[in-house]
Amino acid sequence: MKKWPVIGFALAVLWLFVRGVALEPTAILGEFLIGLAVGLLIAFAFRRFYAAETSVVRNLQAAPYAALYVGVFLKELATANVDVAYRVLAPGMPIKPGVVVVPLRVQTDAAITTIANSITLTPGTLTMDYDEERNALYVHSIDARDPESVVAPIRTWEDYALVIFDEERKPGDPVPEIPLAHAGYESADGGVERGD
Repeated sequence: MKKWPVIGFALAVLWLFVRGVALEPTAILGEFLIGLAVGLLIAFAFRRFYAAETSVVRNLQAAPYAALYVGVFLKELATANVDVAYRVLAPGMPIKPGVVVVPLRVQTDAAITTIANSITLTPGTLTMDYDEERNALYVHSIDARDPESVVAPIRTWEDYALVIFDEERKPGDPVPEIPLAHAGYESADGGVERGD
């Protein structure tokens, strides 16, 4: 099945939420048709930016994992907001910024971008760079004393992204080993490695 009509339909559903339609059948149908017309035009115009074909069955199988991803992301977003607010309001400002190198199992551009954006949208963390050669993200954290606490939510997102984006690796597969520091970047313990 061609992918652009599916994306057009998804944009029409999104249109309903953006518009905040009254819960009346005629209002919902009218706004959905407007959203469908606009969504199909946009999806058709940008069809060369994504794969031409899609599997509806595969998308339905991935939908629960997408919902879980969003749920876990929102939970982490709320937790991070409270944590950053505490750090800002605490008298001693308990922060120890640093950069944590996060090797990835996902390999597709869409999956890497989704995870990188999730990191950046979460208060207290920022995706600084992506090393294509090592397939790793450089994540700046407001408190990098415990790199595992920075990496843990990213691993959870990655487990769901492996399924959502139909990656070769599966959740539970081992994480690739790479050195913890890279030239010019500060490691989580504050040391800087100059490189080879």
